[in-house]
Amino acid sequence: MTVAPPSSRAAVGVLPLETLTRVECDEQLSALLWRAGAGWRMISSAVLGGGIGERSWVLNAQVSHGYSRTDPGDHLAGLAHDAGAQGPGVGLMTAADVLRHGHAVDGGVEAVVTAGLGVHGWAATPTPGTPAPPAPGTINIIVAVPAALTDAALVNAATTATEAKVQALLDSGYDCSGTPTDAICVAARTPRPGEEPEAFAGPRSLWGARLARAVHSAVCAAAAGRR
Repeated sequence: MTVAPPSSRAAVGVLPLETLTRVECDEQLSALLWRAGAGWRMISSAVLGGGIGERSWVLNAQVSHGYSRTDPGDHLAGLAHDAGAQGPGVGLMTAADVLRHGHAVDGGVEAVVTAGLGVHGWAATPTPGTPAPPAPGTINIIVAVPAALTDAALVNAATTATEAKVQALLDSGYDCSGTPTDAICVAARTPRPGEEPEAFAGPRSLWGARLARAVHSAVCAAAAGRR
């Protein structure tokens, strides 16, 4: 796997990205890696490293449109290992070109979004569910908040980001709430000794408002790149 250094754009914020390239089944694929390091707590719906806890990196890997592996967690863990990522992390995947990502910063909150919108729709439909994981298309959202948040505020932040995503999709002309495989990762600083974490991250709280605007802008930029 080839690793490119962080871009000059990304290096100025709290979420510097490295671009990884690899060849699988004769197809060149890319990935974005954020080596967050120590001092971050994350909430994620990702197949690898999901839930709430200390995490030190986030990988957003492009996979082929005909992806058929049944061990996506192991696959992502292997890609992260090959890139030299250390410690526990979060792994997301998408069939979209991750190099065409959207990026936005608002008040110190930074968001990076990749958008695969070939299969999209509304969350509540009469279509029956399936126990099998759907093929990755996916809007993947990664957000870094340079403040400490409680567990409840992390959940609140993930909800706020999702609301901002839906707003951005509508503003971008998409009649949908997302795709069947959307995933999210919100990172916040680990509290320092004696520090009181922020208890709220809703859209009218200080950090929630910044997060909402950053995610909205990044989703709009990623969606525009799909036109």
